[in-house]
Amino acid sequence: MKAILFTKYGSPDALHMEEVEKPSPKENQVLIKIHASSINAGDYRKLGGRPLLLRALMGGLLKPKDPRLGSDVAGRIEAVGANVTLFQPGDEVFGFTGGAFAEYSCSKETSVVLKPANISFEQAAAVPVAAITALQGLRDTGGIQAGQQVLIQGASGGVGTFAVQLAKLFGAEVTAVCSPRNLEMVRSLGADHVIDYTKEDFTRKPQRYDLIYAVNGYHSLSAYKSTLNPQGAYVCAGGTLPQIFQAMLFGSLLSKQGGKKLAFMGIAKINQEDLTYLGELLQAGQIVPVIDRSYPLSETVEAFRYVEDKHAQGKVVVTVM
Repeated sequence: MKAILFTKYGSPDALHMEEVEKPSPKENQVLIKIHASSINAGDYRKLGGRPLLLRALMGGLLKPKDPRLGSDVAGRIEAVGANVTLFQPGDEVFGFTGGAFAEYSCSKETSVVLKPANISFEQAAAVPVAAITALQGLRDTGGIQAGQQVLIQGASGGVGTFAVQLAKLFGAEVTAVCSPRNLEMVRSLGADHVIDYTKEDFTRKPQRYDLIYAVNGYHSLSAYKSTLNPQGAYVCAGGTLPQIFQAMLFGSLLSKQGGKKLAFMGIAKINQEDLTYLGELLQAGQIVPVIDRSYPLSETVEAFRYVEDKHAQGKVVVTVM
């Protein structure tokens, strides 16, 4: 089978396609014939080997121990392991796997769910990492409640587009921060208010928020804290590495001063319950994946270049079948 691999850290040019052995599912796994995947921030950080701590966690300081990329998957089950009870060959599924930029991959039975019939494989592939990150960041780390004033910073990206929609479903009044070309798009997703970050700095305005969910944050922790209502929460879900480390190292310390919560949400937790919930929302049309563009597997290098060079609207998808 064909698979996209990288044997050294670097730019998208380090990616290449190889013929590799088709995997076989273990007892608790399903073999998926992949139709589509999508690119996440974790993919190009893994490709670049940044930061060095990430290399250490992956077990490859000098070169990647696992040369595969891609975790979002949508496709059709081709075979199941001996202990699998939830699925059978032919089922259309979406969820998580390892090495999704390939024609086939094996995934744990508990890491995928049935794909809603009303969405395409490409749409389903845009969901898993981005939507679960948005869901868990708002609900679990942020403690979102109906009636709250919620600000989404980085509202037009993969995670941000889902965060806007989910925050509205939770009953919040949503302010979306993005570039001018994306203002109408985030309005169409349900944002009550929009801020063009090239013209306005929300941390310098009098408006205060109960929850700030920063996907691409670039302000200081003190600036976020001053923009929160009493007992409000700031959740760092991404951004530059200095921003992430600042939230990780100093968020808890600053949270003890004044009752406001400053937190880094960490890596989203893969679980079937949240995937099922998201599938129900997709089936009901309550959330809609936003796809900027799609590339065939043979053009994965170009897809990664686009993600690195442009601020994509929503997700960039790689189609396999």
